[in-house]
Amino acid sequence: MTTTIYDVAIIGAGIHGAGVAQAAAAAGYSVLVIEKSSIASGTSSRSSKLIHGGLRYLESAQFGLVHECLLERSRLLRLAPGLVRLTPHFIPVYRHTLRRPWKLRLGLSLYAVLGQFEEGTRFSHIRKRDWPSLDGLVTDGLQTVFQYWDAQTDDAALTRAVMHSAVNLGADLKLPAELVNARFENEVWSIGLQTGDGEAVCQARTLVNAAGPWANNIVSRIEPEVTPRRVELVQGTHLILAGRLERGVYYTEAPSDGRAVFVMPWGVDQILVGTTETPFEGSPEDVAPLPEERDYLLNTLYHYFPVYRSRFVIGAFAGLRVLPAVDDSPFGRARDAELDLALDGHFLTVYGGKLTVYRATAEQVIGKLRPVLPARDAVATTENLMLGPVV
Repeated sequence: MTTTIYDVAIIGAGIHGAGVAQAAAAAGYSVLVIEKSSIASGTSSRSSKLIHGGLRYLESAQFGLVHECLLERSRLLRLAPGLVRLTPHFIPVYRHTLRRPWKLRLGLSLYAVLGQFEEGTRFSHIRKRDWPSLDGLVTDGLQTVFQYWDAQTDDAALTRAVMHSAVNLGADLKLPAELVNARFENEVWSIGLQTGDGEAVCQARTLVNAAGPWANNIVSRIEPEVTPRRVELVQGTHLILAGRLERGVYYTEAPSDGRAVFVMPWGVDQILVGTTETPFEGSPEDVAPLPEERDYLLNTLYHYFPVYRSRFVIGAFAGLRVLPAVDDSPFGRARDAELDLALDGHFLTVYGGKLTVYRATAEQVIGKLRPVLPARDAVATTENLMLGPVV
């Protein structure tokens, strides 16, 4: 590699690494992205494929996050029309449903308020005479069905589009390249890499750790020593079945514990069911769907859609969420990204975060790095950069 001193070096080419690269390049900074395998090879290709406002986060009073998610959802619908699309979502309410109609009506009303009544924030009821059209949804004991709107995407395709935008703005992408060590000295990072061609060294003024579940592994390779933040990894598994949902996405409650489980159309004649929240220990490379997660998701699917009992499971995948280490259930924990700044502002780790708000998170990262970066002239703004599928 050359002796160029980059303004910003980023570890990880998931959605947050790609977002930071785009935001930094748009702000006029020189950027290097370092990725050990491929773009969106980790959690950014293993999500629920939703660009959503986070309706369920209203239960844990995360109003700021929901407001931000809804605004960013609106922005992505405008910037990435070929990648993000509004989809009808249905919430069936039965006699046994934990979330009663009044509570859901209140939540959906607040959802619309937080979304500033923009496109796709209003909700309605499905008339009883139309229930038979809801893809085989069980109607015994059904009391009402709410319809609202959220968006779907191909998470990996969106990540590739954001990275493509960053590269078009001048960012350099190095892969496969794994960070071996990094030392900060005399206001410059010296970053040792293992690449497909052997060992290499690059330099940068700031270093962003956007390695997702591997974040603390990266922290351990940094000199001077940086104290990692206490986090927990939580596994989320999805199943793919053969089948077709004509109407849209269904927001159901798992009969065993009341957790939200989405049943949604995916690909061509496929159904995606997820997700779980299972504490994970071990190396992120080893994450894989567990038999008990498969049973949990299938029991939920069959409870609401017995017509799909004869359908084959044709695939499964598991991803990892990075959540604060606290003594409560994963469901109630904050889902905002936590930005941990160290070494006098020259090293920043992105912990957690939501796919939907990757752009806003990236802008926050650049804002935190700006005081130690040289003055540059912006060449674009991420609020107006169009994104399209990368062929």
